[in-house]
Amino acid sequence: MSKSTIVLVHGAFGDASSWRPVFDRLAAEDDNILAVAAPLRGVAADAAYVAAVIEQIDGPVVLVGHSYSGAVITVAGASEKVSGLVYVAGFAPEQGESIADLQARFPSLAMGNFLQPTPLPDGTAELTVDPRRFQAIFCADVPDADAAFLARAQRPLLATAFGEPATAAAWRAKPSWAVFGTADQPIAPQLHRFSYQRAGSTVTAVDGASHFLMLSQPDIVSDVIRDAATASMSTMAA
Repeated sequence: MSKSTIVLVHGAFGDASSWRPVFDRLAAEDDNILAVAAPLRGVAADAAYVAAVIEQIDGPVVLVGHSYSGAVITVAGASEKVSGLVYVAGFAPEQGESIADLQARFPSLAMGNFLQPTPLPDGTAELTVDPRRFQAIFCADVPDADAAFLARAQRPLLATAFGEPATAAAWRAKPSWAVFGTADQPIAPQLHRFSYQRAGSTVTAVDGASHFLMLSQPDIVSDVIRDAATASMSTMAA
């Protein structure tokens, strides 16, 4: 049986480089790893893009999603090639449920409106995070210089993405793992616990870690992904 490929999908307001510390740790063990650049155009569009990437991979795939892209892997993970899901501070919606629905249950702990809309020519809008608040809300445990760069290197998310319902819930049929920080502000820790308990995920809570814990706690996040890849292969071989 082919070895699993680990596919890392970044969240909103970030890019594939946010996985670099995790990539370095996994690559040191010669894992098959791909960090994709999500379009950030909406759950359906992004899931279709990730699904197209998966179809080009030989063998099973462990799909990893951060933040917004937790919803993306929840849909794209329905592919027969996906053997397991890993949520890194990621949303895990039910079929028909949107990110907005989830956050209505357990609102973000970040105070005030920190998202900045930019109108587009087609009448839609993109969202970015106020750079002055980026570190305090998203990555308080990341070095100042790194956080300053992240705040100025954001990739915007189409504003309608938050209200778009998931068309599938792969965690109902696939094993899942989850890791989140107890100091997460954009997604309340209570929401993480609710979502991952509902999904039956194997959960790791990192005391005091921020939303961008793949940057601040890459050893722990890498261990969770490694465990998922090993367990998924064992399940497929059984």
